[in-house]
Amino acid sequence: MVDPISDMLNRIRNAQAVNHPKVDIPSSNFKFNIAQIMERYGFIEKAEKKGKKNKKVIEISLKYKEGKPAIMGLKRISKPGQRIYLGSQKIKCSKGSYGIMIVSTSKGLMTSNEARKEKLGGELICEIW
Repeated sequence: MVDPISDMLNRIRNAQAVNHPKVDIPSSNFKFNIAQIMERYGFIEKAEKKGKKNKKVIEISLKYKEGKPAIMGLKRISKPGQRIYLGSQKIKCSKGSYGIMIVSTSKGLMTSNEARKEKLGGELICEIW
């Protein structure tokens, strides 16, 4: 697997397309931090680590509103072949403040709004709306 973040976003997208209540993703701290941000902003119900040693997974409970997924779209911005870095001045809101952009900064993962408030730039990871 070349890009584990794209794999995570695709698993979530595919699970919501067929109305699965949960999806398991191979565990890493970076992916778990992305899932925690998604949980904090109400895009998913819950994210928790499960398993032992080599078989750790992140179990994400998906959220639906009236039978429709809470996540309308997921987009990977910075890719392994083309990294996208922006300063704090150039980071914009996602989808007219309806969605969020996740930015990897020197202080960890945060949304674009949080990064702008703290005047931190970084790598744009993904966009969720």
